[in-house]
Amino acid sequence: MAKSSSLNVRVVEGRALPAKDVSGSSDPYCIVKVDDEVVARTATIWRSLSPFWGEEYTVHLPLDFHHLAFYVLDEDTVGHDDIIGKISLSREAITADPRGIDSWINLSRVDPDAEVQGEICLAVQMLEDVRGCCLRCHVLQARDLAPRDISGTSDPFARVFWGSQSLETSTIKKTRFPHWDEVLELREMPGSPSPLRVELWDWDMVGKNDFLGMVEFPPQVLQHNPPNGWFRLQPFPRAEKDSGGSLGALRLKVRLTEDCVLPSQHYQPLRELLMESVLGPAEEDAASPLAVLEELTSGDCRQELATKLVKLFLGQGLTGPFLDYLTRREVARTTDPNTLFRSNSLASKSMEQFMKLVGMPYLHEVLRPVINRVFEERKYMELDPCKMDLGRTRRISFKGAPSEEHVREASLGLLTGYLGPIVDTIVGSVGRCPPTMRLAFKQLRQCVEERFPQAEHEDVKYLAISGFLFLRFFAPAILTPKLFDLRDQHADPQTSRSLLLLAKAVQSIGNLGQQLGQGKELWMAPLHPFLLQSISRVRDFLDQLVDVDGKEEAGGPARALVPPSVTVREGYLLKRKEEPAGLATRFAFKKRYFRLSGETLSYSKSPEWQMHSSIPVSHIRAVERVDEGAFQLPHVMQVVTQDGAGALHTTYLQCKNVNELNQWVSALRKASAPNPDKLASCHPGAFRSGHWTCCLQAERSASGCSRTHSAVTLGDWSDPLDPDAETQMVYRQLLLGRDRLRMKFLEDSNMHTSLEADPEQGSRAMEGACTDALARQREAAAHLLEVLADLDQAHEEFQQQEQGKVVWGPLRP
Repeated sequence: MAKSSSLNVRVVEGRALPAKDVSGSSDPYCIVKVDDEVVARTATIWRSLSPFWGEEYTVHLPLDFHHLAFYVLDEDTVGHDDIIGKISLSREAITADPRGIDSWINLSRVDPDAEVQGEICLAVQMLEDVRGCCLRCHVLQARDLAPRDISGTSDPFARVFWGSQSLETSTIKKTRFPHWDEVLELREMPGSPSPLRVELWDWDMVGKNDFLGMVEFPPQVLQHNPPNGWFRLQPFPRAEKDSGGSLGALRLKVRLTEDCVLPSQHYQPLRELLMESVLGPAEEDAASPLAVLEELTSGDCRQELATKLVKLFLGQGLTGPFLDYLTRREVARTTDPNTLFRSNSLASKSMEQFMKLVGMPYLHEVLRPVINRVFEERKYMELDPCKMDLGRTRRISFKGAPSEEHVREASLGLLTGYLGPIVDTIVGSVGRCPPTMRLAFKQLRQCVEERFPQAEHEDVKYLAISGFLFLRFFAPAILTPKLFDLRDQHADPQTSRSLLLLAKAVQSIGNLGQQLGQGKELWMAPLHPFLLQSISRVRDFLDQLVDVDGKEEAGGPARALVPPSVTVREGYLLKRKEEPAGLATRFAFKKRYFRLSGETLSYSKSPEWQMHSSIPVSHIRAVERVDEGAFQLPHVMQVVTQDGAGALHTTYLQCKNVNELNQWVSALRKASAPNPDKLASCHPGAFRSGHWTCCLQAERSASGCSRTHSAVTLGDWSDPLDPDAETQMVYRQLLLGRDRLRMKFLEDSNMHTSLEADPEQGSRAMEGACTDALARQREAAAHLLEVLADLDQAHEEFQQQEQGKVVWGPLRP
């Protein structure tokens, strides 16, 4: 029995942000934190008080997730970035509406006393002696406290209150992980029972002390269940002040998905129904799970469902029959070939998600070289006269403003200079396209040819494939490379415009030039000769793409989504030498090129370097961030491994920015997820000068002072297959249509379907065939409802077991 939890976050846009720069504007970006851990950073939108980000993240969470926070900052080239405001959402606020949050939310001021984090470990005893009642509070340690000093640490001490009495612990200097191990005893005073409050403070030599957090326990808890364990620190109870919109607002979409995943045997009947449904006649099906899902789902839910279904069938080796089933149903409903697969149907979304799941390495190989060139060269390109900046070239060359024609010719040369390699690479990539994709496209083409065999529809078989490959795969990746993992950051406005022009051109090629010269974008006409020349090459490419052995089903045998030998992430990182004796920190880190697969984390001096070292993924026991104070460097992570003798070794790696750090941490955690003996704690600092920089312990072998976060990962195309979790999501969607299914097929009033047959053509044979079909559908509906009822019962039994276990208590160690 397991629980799964994931958070879908979309940072859409901001409005009415305050100006932080002397220019009267700001350069805003957002940081997203889950329980005080940074999981994402948006791009910086330069010189804007109403920025649009449109960035979306999926975060897999631990079960004890508490709150989500968004911080808006103004990026400064010199000095620290300015904090504009924040939005804090508790778990309860996110789950109040099953549909999640989709609204504008005002930013609030950042109150230092509310910016608390971390946990404290306490052991409390209530004792009786001749002098009366005594409370003994054993303050052991705290971890992950907020850094209040400029050094990135704090000088924490604890203050214990019981009634009118209070005592303090000693102050531990320069640490966020203090160990006190002090016992404080307080005597009960006359009067009503009092709560116990423990406050943590950062001691300051000059000025007032800074608040770090508190915990409070009511008298009933002290008497019946004295605290003993780790407890999460809380801010002072106070109402959060609404700025009234003076700090601006963010438009956010947030949805928390939590589910109980039952043991695998409970899902087997539903999985069997799903697999059987794709092997039957697709056009007549009306009561199978897939037919019900196709009728029910819409919007964002349909995209999520499509991803789960593709992964489920991919794991069973039946992706080909699954996609063919949906394709045939979609084609059978289509009368106008010009509208084929143009809507966001379950068939379209499933094919789109299938390409992302299976073809992402192929996409990277085809597009990354040219995309990198566009970002690095930052050439000005524009064909639309309404958007041309004729004064820009004069500012750069000082030769006077060019004419509109001059800018158009220069832009045309640059565009064809980028488009040429893109088209060359695509049409020459037949052998690199995954066989599963080629087989799926072959089935798609055969289905379309059968439905539209007429000569006037000759192009439909090409458009069906290019509509997916070019319009839903290549073009969107060119337009937003960050969303397809081609770049770590979004493009600046000038580069975004260049990418938009390239994406439009690729779309026109994917449409086989059918809409050239039509619509409002007649300014694209100078590019038409190149596009028309490319179309014939694309037709030949599509013919070669589907020229593949069809004996093996698309999807192949049951397999992992990402084969162990495939590289899931690569790039340059800075690696710290094992024992840099006497070296300054900056010289202890050396640039190395890293590659991560399901089997190894390897590195060498450069991508072409023959000699390389490697770390087996199976040896990884933890992947965690490292405090900046450990090496006085930002964006450092640690990979803790265990050798055959049981000894632990730590490799420190520095990334370029927080997004690259999050992506590497997430990829390493997912690759090592199946490993046994994961560490529950580790040191977020480094062992230097005879002690750990985080908790100041003097023994290198001392147990970790901070919890590990192996459950926190970013969702992307490389997420491992999880058939039980995927089937659970399908079950939840089917529940939404259970009543409709029952009314449609099992209610007597709906079973007597009238046949409006022509008296001359009607026959008893037709009536009998329809009756048989209805009987089969009724039987299938009854079977599906029975399977759903069994899963309902299993979930109810699980909930009853969980309710019996729920007690008030501390956090896990």
